[in-house]
Amino acid sequence: MEVRTELITELREKFFKKLADEGPPDPKFHPVDIAKIKDNNHWLQRFLEHNENNVQEALNMLWETCCWRSKFGTNGMEITEENVIKEYLNSELCFIHGKDRDGKTMFIIRCKLHTKGSKDFSQLQKLVVYWFERLERQTNGNQISLFFDMSDTGILNMDMEFIKYLINLCKNYYPNFLNYIIIFEMPWILNTGFKIIKSWLPPKAIPKIKFVQKNNIHEFVEPNDILTCWGGSNEYVFKFVSEAQNSVDATMNGKFDNKKVHFTEASPLTEQSSSNFGEQAIEEQLLSIEPDALIFNKNGNEISGTITLKNVTTDKPLSYKVKTTSPGKFKVRLSSGVLLPQEQRTISVVVQQEHNMRGLLQVDKFLVMCLPLKDPNASAQELAALWKSEKPAEEHKLRCCDGGITSSESLKLHSTSGISESGQIDILSRKIAHLKDSHTKLYNDVAFLKHLSFFSMIVTIIMAIIVIYILKIDIKNTVDQQACHIHHGI
Repeated sequence: MEVRTELITELREKFFKKLADEGPPDPKFHPVDIAKIKDNNHWLQRFLEHNENNVQEALNMLWETCCWRSKFGTNGMEITEENVIKEYLNSELCFIHGKDRDGKTMFIIRCKLHTKGSKDFSQLQKLVVYWFERLERQTNGNQISLFFDMSDTGILNMDMEFIKYLINLCKNYYPNFLNYIIIFEMPWILNTGFKIIKSWLPPKAIPKIKFVQKNNIHEFVEPNDILTCWGGSNEYVFKFVSEAQNSVDATMNGKFDNKKVHFTEASPLTEQSSSNFGEQAIEEQLLSIEPDALIFNKNGNEISGTITLKNVTTDKPLSYKVKTTSPGKFKVRLSSGVLLPQEQRTISVVVQQEHNMRGLLQVDKFLVMCLPLKDPNASAQELAALWKSEKPAEEHKLRCCDGGITSSESLKLHSTSGISESGQIDILSRKIAHLKDSHTKLYNDVAFLKHLSFFSMIVTIIMAIIVIYILKIDIKNTVDQQACHIHHGI
């Protein structure tokens, strides 16, 4: 919705007139919010958009929002990662991950990890507000999408008070904040509860609700950001990372091979001169890659290899790109993306079917590059512009190896698996967690089937009793009729 500049000016003037006429409330509005009202047109625009350009309603919402923010302490020292319960921050109940199809950052709520009454509700409120405020800073006040992961969720996980609190935050205090409300694999048993939730939403928010399953999640979530548990290939595992407060320096690593190789990719990125790289200061390593060569093996009808990228920094999000000397020969899955601090990602490289292993060792090479980011939620257009204007902070060259080669001179790897011990432990931990989830689900399914079987047996017995009773009545009536006929015959 277009908002005219004069409406923003009118809203600002009305707010300060009301403040002068009525005086500051108790507690007083926070100076940060007053400064935003004076200088931040975008914030005021959001209130007008939220209220469909009704200045009076926008003013009422702005006033109530400033009162709430002052009482809750959103601009003070009350809502920071230092005073939110660490157990809640480290849980996967809610966290930021990925983008929807419109490029909006997603706020994930894992419903199965919460049951009503299991957490202090006031601390739970503080947790949500912390994440919302962090999203406001990271996205510069742009819209977000709420993603409710309801897979394996039961009635006990349906905390209506918690969901209502989330909705009221977006409805009353974070104007024009929602792009979509994406609901993943909602069990049918919760349909009644959802009808109640739907009644809490304003009519214009109803079309924002999108129900998705594994087979259509890609319609609303960026494919590269679809987690493996949602049916995608993104192996991201949540780990709380402290918010980076300092601006990211354009650090260089110096891991560069002076041997001239021309890499190509279907992207606007151009190759950088090696001499320019030699002039950069060596500060710290940003990206680690395991193994140091792409090992290709035949898996069924497919020839493929993998590498694992890890952002080894503690405070710098990275944008990465993978390029190859032969883009027509390989299909690179997740060839570009963003890695948060300490995040790792597995990149899969598949040889196209019309090609074979011949010549891989001598001819083909891969190049992995990265750039530090100030904003991990930058749009695709912003990332493309960054790559055009900046030189990569690191470049890692990888050669190709046939998995059938066993010569240590040819491989020069620490292990034939191509994955470090810590990487193997991470993968094994994820598999164990997946097995636990599968076991729990199977156990619940078996328990349900047992109850269903018991219920069916009771129904069968009752039906049998009814049938026998009806038959006895029919037999009795038949006997009575026959006796009556005999009597009349006599």
